Amino acid sequence: MRVLLIANTLPPRDLSGAGEQVMQLAAGLRQAGCEVEVLGRGAGGARGPKVLFPLTVLPPLWRALKRFRPQVVQVHESDGGLAALLVVLLRRWLRPRPLLAALLQVSYREEMRSVRPLRYRGRVLGRPGWTERRFLLFKAPVQLALGALSARLADRVLACSAQTAREVERDYGVRGVGVLPNVTGGLPIAAAPPQAGDPPPGYLLFVGRLRIRKGVEVLLEALAELRSAAGGAPATPPARLVIAGSGEQQAALAARAAQLGLDDAVRFLGRCDAGRVRRLLAAARALVVPSIYEGMPLVILEAMAEGVPVVASAVSGIPEVVIDGDCGWLVPPEDPPALAAALRQVLADPEAARRRGERGRRRLAEHFTPAHAAARWLELVASPAGGEGGG
Repeated sequence: MRVLLIANTLPPRDLSGAGEQVMQLAAGLRQAGCEVEVLGRGAGGARGPKVLFPLTVLPPLWRALKRFRPQVVQVHESDGGLAALLVVLLRRWLRPRPLLAALLQVSYREEMRSVRPLRYRGRVLGRPGWTERRFLLFKAPVQLALGALSARLADRVLACSAQTAREVERDYGVRGVGVLPNVTGGLPIAAAPPQAGDPPPGYLLFVGRLRIRKGVEVLLEALAELRSAAGGAPATPPARLVIAGSGEQQAALAARAAQLGLDDAVRFLGRCDAGRVRRLLAAARALVVPSIYEGMPLVILEAMAEGVPVVASAVSGIPEVVIDGDCGWLVPPEDPPALAAALRQVLADPEAARRRGERGRRRLAEHFTPAHAAARWLELVASPAGGEGGG
């Protein structure tokens, strides 16, 4: 089977969970015997800036349709909306006539809802900055329209979790959305070699873009509570936090860490490539994912692959991957005391945390590899019983 995957952001050029999932799926499908091409930006693909990809991908898509003659064309996220439209308009003249699939990592309407202040018991923990408010006003409505277009035109609509599938059905007005979980293990990414200035092992680790829905403000509050037990005595062992990522909230987060007296406990590393993230995970006590909204975060799977336990908010698709009490800890979102309590358990009993990490590694191997993704994709997309999708 010939499969054409279309995506705007692809590794190693871009740090993108959605783009990496395209490459993971491609690896799995190739192992399953499919002939796969990936169309993105760069040589042979779309030219120009990332923001214009929905338009600039159309000429190379037309050339790929004529040359490669795919049996399935799959678009991803809002960036594939116009590509989906072109396939639908042209496929009556194409032989074979390609089936159109759309894979969505989030509902853009739900992502818009997540651009809001973070609160705990009436107290504001953080507010979105101007960049995120501008996204809400201008970029998000366009993404919502193009994402809905992709879903409504597609013969098969896929989402990365059951929760995301329900959101897509509700927000885009489609039915029969199939679940294709995110996976890891199909790309050869080696841990970067140690560097001078690396944080000493045993820290708590956050990895991701620093925007309001990632909930790092909640994590800072939890860390402050963790480091000061009742009566002001420091927690034992002392908690340290490493933040790998950059983004709109970075300056506000650094200022808040200073206000909370966490200058010696929090280290901001900025944007890190995939190799450095692997090295950071290998030395971490736990990965912390305090988000208020996600699809199915790739970094959770990467932590599980390294045997690192996960402490995460029980939101979106996260509970479909992390089993509370088995391979990690799940806590309510926007709840610093609950998050602090889970982190205290991680630090107080490293051996119990290690066992949860090992169970996470086994769970990953059993459910979240490229081979699993390929088998599920072939069932959902290539099988005549895969479903109708779309509207």
